[in-house]
Amino acid sequence: MAYPLQLGLQDATSPIMEELSNFHDHALMIVFLISSLVLYIISLMLTTSLTHTSTMDAQEVETIWTILPAIILIMIALPSLRILYMMDEINDPSVTIKTLGHQWYWSYEYTDYEDLVFDSYMIPTHELTPGQFRLLEVDNRVVLPAELTVRVLISSEDVLHSWAIPSLQLKTDAIPGRLNQTTLLSTRPGLYYGQCSEICGSNHSFMPIVLEMVPLKYFEKWSSSVL
Repeated sequence: MAYPLQLGLQDATSPIMEELSNFHDHALMIVFLISSLVLYIISLMLTTSLTHTSTMDAQEVETIWTILPAIILIMIALPSLRILYMMDEINDPSVTIKTLGHQWYWSYEYTDYEDLVFDSYMIPTHELTPGQFRLLEVDNRVVLPAELTVRVLISSEDVLHSWAIPSLQLKTDAIPGRLNQTTLLSTRPGLYYGQCSEICGSNHSFMPIVLEMVPLKYFEKWSSSVL
């Protein structure tokens, strides 16, 4: 999860998030190099007398500043398209969970099990125990197996919501009357926090999401104990 005064992205927990973090650094380095070059040229123009005015309309210079931006755009576009297709690829899921957004809580249904349905509400501040996070803890966490592909079906029963967990690179809109689909794959066990990322009313800030990723054997024990 994020920490105070954090400037970068959250630590990646899924392969897609790792790819996005690398692409972020790649694009940021290109922006930094372009900004440095433009700043250098501006400072040079302001401090140096123009002794070679014929250079301003040379064909070679115009060719360079036309081709160079195209090459830079290709360097950005190719990795971006690769990640985009990776995000849309859905492998054979091991578990399917259905998520419904309400004003202002989430409902979860494990479609591979019978009668495994529950609501997830935010824990009020006065009921928090030491070590729990304000506005992020819920009474019923979503328990899922780590290192397995999980399909998440997302919809809403009232207004627009958005199911988002930054460290897993998940942000999918929950739209009434429409079923959206995404996949998640956690490379390690842990607790991962998210929130509704679509303004959905007065209590929009009080719709946290908590994923508890556990090894498969613990997930099986949990599912059997709940049932």
